[in-house]
Amino acid sequence: MCELCRQNKFHRFGPSRRNLLFGAASTVGLLFANAAGAKEKKAPPKPQNVLSPAASLERLLKGNARYVEGVSLRHDFKHEREALASGQNPYAAILSCADSRIAPEYAFDSGRGDLFVCRVAGNFANTESIASLEYAVAVLNAPLILVLGHDSCGAVDAAIKSLKDDTTLPGHMPSLVTGIAPAVKAVSQQGGDTLSKAIRQNVVDNVAKLSAATPILSAAVEQGKLKVAGGIYRLGDGRVDMVT
Repeated sequence: MCELCRQNKFHRFGPSRRNLLFGAASTVGLLFANAAGAKEKKAPPKPQNVLSPAASLERLLKGNARYVEGVSLRHDFKHEREALASGQNPYAAILSCADSRIAPEYAFDSGRGDLFVCRVAGNFANTESIASLEYAVAVLNAPLILVLGHDSCGAVDAAIKSLKDDTTLPGHMPSLVTGIAPAVKAVSQQGGDTLSKAIRQNVVDNVAKLSAATPILSAAVEQGKLKVAGGIYRLGDGRVDMVT
């Protein structure tokens, strides 16, 4: 074989950077499909949950309006149990504070299998919650992530006091301060109601963090498959005010 033939053969069959990247992406997709036990022809457990990002947000807000007005729907788990036993396809994912007064399933008048909820005091995105939300988006096809803060947040208030007084909270609680600290520092010199401003800033910061989280969430946002939004739950009347 001549030298030219050998070169042509190499260029034809040798691995290119594009092929390697494509292969890596395909492998990730297959791993997610296998992890979820996905079957292309199988109908989703709740067909009504297959929504666009905009429609998902609209459905959340309509559910919250019913909750505020005290006219929540009747949700009958008994008749959904069989379908949900074989899988799930939540129409939205929520990153919420762990405060016992905040219950996303109630606040958005949702049924079982509708919301994929991650909760941590201070509603900030850490490694575990990001990984969980990646699963919700890549495997369960959730089209929306809502970061849900709330007024009078004790975790944010504790972070403010810890940073102001230069004190260390007991146990593992300093990790909460670390997660919330960027928002507190961003508003600490603004004056006024530092707690309310820090609560809002914390939501805004974590919406940005999740939107930019590579490789899964940021790619889904760029492709228009995912929207990341933020809101604040009002303890007084249950209303959720969108902030981003």
